[in-house]
Amino acid sequence: MDPLLLREERSVRALLKEVDALLERVDRELRIMEVCGTHTMTAHRSGLGNLLRKKGLRLISGPGCPVCITPDGIVGAAAALVTERPDIVLASFGDMLRVPTPKKHLLHLVPAKGSTVKTIYSPEEVLDIARASPGKQVVFLAVGFETTIPSIAWTVEEAERSGLKNLSFITCLRLVPPPLRAILASGESGLDGFIYPGHVSVIIGSQPYEFIAREFSVPGAVTGFEPVDLLLGILSVLRQIEGGEARVDIAYSRAVRPEGNPAARRVMASACEVTDGEWRGFGAIPASGLRLRNRDLDAFERFSLAYDFSWENMACGCGDVVRGLIEPEQCPLFGNPCTPEQPMGPCMVSVEGSCLIHYKYGDTMWTG
Repeated sequence: MDPLLLREERSVRALLKEVDALLERVDRELRIMEVCGTHTMTAHRSGLGNLLRKKGLRLISGPGCPVCITPDGIVGAAAALVTERPDIVLASFGDMLRVPTPKKHLLHLVPAKGSTVKTIYSPEEVLDIARASPGKQVVFLAVGFETTIPSIAWTVEEAERSGLKNLSFITCLRLVPPPLRAILASGESGLDGFIYPGHVSVIIGSQPYEFIAREFSVPGAVTGFEPVDLLLGILSVLRQIEGGEARVDIAYSRAVRPEGNPAARRVMASACEVTDGEWRGFGAIPASGLRLRNRDLDAFERFSLAYDFSWENMACGCGDVVRGLIEPEQCPLFGNPCTPEQPMGPCMVSVEGSCLIHYKYGDTMWTG
């Protein structure tokens, strides 16, 4: 489908008219969590988020930013490794390297002798770095959800096949459905529905969310990332609310199947095993993480690393933001002193971070 059609003003206006009619019939304020940070970006950059709020539909950000939910202890361990040990090459994606610590973010720390920090754009790059640096220990700080885990898992398997002995991984690989259970089980958020992440769902499909409809009677829809996509997902949820239904609808059928991508899931299962995972704002969530099956490639074990939680910024509200308990503007640091130029927490760093998105687009209103 032509992306321009998914942003077309006429289509958006027609869908908003349907949203208005449904909201009038439901006749109460609704809270729908858009789990993925890219949905948050779509809502606020387009101005639809503020328009829908005026109409009585509040979109709530969720735990869909992998940088934002990575605990400070993992970042602290990576920082300790590269600043205290010689001949380390620490590689990660740009946003991860800009997560603040009370000292500096990883890109601005002073590494130990012979050590360095590198920004990469694809997991495959760490293989080339390790091959080109036989005298160094290359460590990939690898974070992500089901969207990026298959490519990370492939990199792990390729390192095994190639016999690379100087490559290891600090991982924060997390699964999206378990924190949604934690949010609903806590009873704190008062959610009326979910917009499920499109990219993650390409990999896992819609089936892993079915417990939400079955156990909690909360409706939801998987959708894409253009304004029309977002409104189609919202309309699906509203129709379910009006009809007293709860199911997992796919409003993104051009990309998502109920069973997901079996080949990608096989790669994940081959390289990784399910374990409990630590999440910013949540603490430990059962069966919410993946760890490498090959423990020799785990940098925590190779270097006897400890989770360094001494760097946690207790004033930062990012943990409450990703749980849907507060909006970014309610954090006492938001805007002053926390800005994209001087972020105090990861939600103001990542392009999928709610604080960064609200800071850049918080006043934007749909005017089409």
